[in-house]
Amino acid sequence: MSLVSRNCHSDHGYVSNNDVMTSLNCTNRDRLEQVMGELRRGAVAIIGDMLVASAETVQADRFASLHARGDAVLVLTGRRASILKLRAYDGDIARMRLPQDRALVAALSDPAGDLDNPLKGPFETLRADEEPWDVDVSRLAVRVCKVARLLPAVILAPLRRRENPAGLVNVPQSAVENALNAQTLRLERFSDAHVPLSLAEEARVFGFRPSDGGPDHFAILMGDPPRGEPVLVRAHSECYTGDQLGSLKCDCGPQLRAALAQIAAHGAGVLLYLAQEGRGIGMANKLRAYALQDQGFDTVDANHRLGFEDDERDFKVAALMLESLGFGAVEVMTNNPRKTDAFERNGIRVVGRVPLAVGRTEQNDAYLATKAARSGHLL
Repeated sequence: MSLVSRNCHSDHGYVSNNDVMTSLNCTNRDRLEQVMGELRRGAVAIIGDMLVASAETVQADRFASLHARGDAVLVLTGRRASILKLRAYDGDIARMRLPQDRALVAALSDPAGDLDNPLKGPFETLRADEEPWDVDVSRLAVRVCKVARLLPAVILAPLRRRENPAGLVNVPQSAVENALNAQTLRLERFSDAHVPLSLAEEARVFGFRPSDGGPDHFAILMGDPPRGEPVLVRAHSECYTGDQLGSLKCDCGPQLRAALAQIAAHGAGVLLYLAQEGRGIGMANKLRAYALQDQGFDTVDANHRLGFEDDERDFKVAALMLESLGFGAVEVMTNNPRKTDAFERNGIRVVGRVPLAVGRTEQNDAYLATKAARSGHLL
């Protein structure tokens, strides 16, 4: 492992732990982004008093070092554990002794080969009262992987007494918890510009940066809707394959274009373009879910096999964007009642729902049927 301290950085490189609080004033988001960066590149980070690595990306030498400690565990979500017939004694997560075979850890974390190799065990999962030291950080580390758009599977090992590994990003557990706390989520509106659209020449695009270290979100304001009245709104989660590539597997692209057209015809409104690809699991994991759908699983089961909930999105960011733009009441363009409920829960008054049933194809008919039957969409 590198012997360079990787705690906050400046234009002159990395600085030591002692300098961080006095000279750089790192925010919780800074620390969260550092941890996510380390996990994505296959390194090990320290959260609180635990060594943490992503089961998906961890490099071979680091995996070997963690296993050699003798006390490392593999943490999977309750969803993934249920697929593997493992008992999740901790409820939403399951912990087991870290297997020695890195390929086996990859197979436990990633369901791509489940049908080819269905029997991976037997394994025994740990009870909370057996080794309670890592349960809270386990949950936290899984959440970090989700925000980093990695598979929600982590390797953890406890720091030993008086152990202080050099060269590892080392962040307080409280800093990561605070950065991920939905109750304290904040948005910074960092820029806006006039962007004439083919459907609305007077459109303006606003950029928003969240405090949890996640990607930027954007709002398209069309016309000049009065701030004291309900505004027509579409909360659209980005879909690179549908919006940009014209994928026939979903209805996202047609919904985006139909929403813009309806807002333009209405004369004014807002389209919130949310960085929540694949219902919040990210593009890489959405491709994994597509591959599982090719194996015969529906969209909900595919997410569960990957270890995710069927919908990982948090629409609080949509409410904060509307508040920043001066709107407190909306008419929502959606087929998903959960969106209207989410706006209400986050302080935005919903006065009505406008259906947006477009984009059905032969290729996505089963997908839309699943959304209706299992996710409550009104199609």
